[in-house]
Amino acid sequence: WTKLTGLLAGASAFLRECVFMATDLAARWSDMAWTHAPAQASSDAHGQLKARSKNRTDFWQKTFYGFERDDGHALLTTRAGDFSVSVCVKAKYNALYDQAGLMLRISATEWIKFGVEYTDGQTHLSVVVTSETSDWSARPITLSGMLSLRATRLKRAVLLEHRFANADWQMARLAPISDATIGVGPYLCSPERAGFEAEFSKFVVSDPQVLGLHEG
Repeated sequence: WTKLTGLLAGASAFLRECVFMATDLAARWSDMAWTHAPAQASSDAHGQLKARSKNRTDFWQKTFYGFERDDGHALLTTRAGDFSVSVCVKAKYNALYDQAGLMLRISATEWIKFGVEYTDGQTHLSVVVTSETSDWSARPITLSGMLSLRATRLKRAVLLEHRFANADWQMARLAPISDATIGVGPYLCSPERAGFEAEFSKFVVSDPQVLGLHEG
């Protein structure tokens, strides 16, 4: 019984954190703005956002490849000060560099994208931190269940975390970030093709859910 009670408490905490009123979330999507509109985007009565990418879209600045790309699809709202932002992401990653996740953006040359990217024949948990040039880190990840992503900005640092279902949050990266007003929201892009589809749900922006490293 003790074990069962613990599991139920964990599930309850997950639902309290992730479930957002569908009508409120649908309204929130409509109040946000795309950096570049995707080929198609829609939200349903449950507040789920679905989007399909245009051809050869990306966010990247200079490093290794030399090019500057800023035509990916990010749906953003603005936030000042310290905050946490989270979203659940689901997609079928099949082509090289297919990617979807969470974007934090100040300008075309200052942003962070955090999510899943398909490279080297498998899905990776991927973070790109960009300040004039892009810094990419990635590690293989097996997608099992609903993936949640969370970013918490505290002053001039951002903690990026992920988890599946009601598991504990795991750190993906700690990075520097400006303390300026910033755009936050889901993103997707497909540098090698058109028609990549992603689904986003349970988008929440709140006061910081983490007060320090390895806390919360």
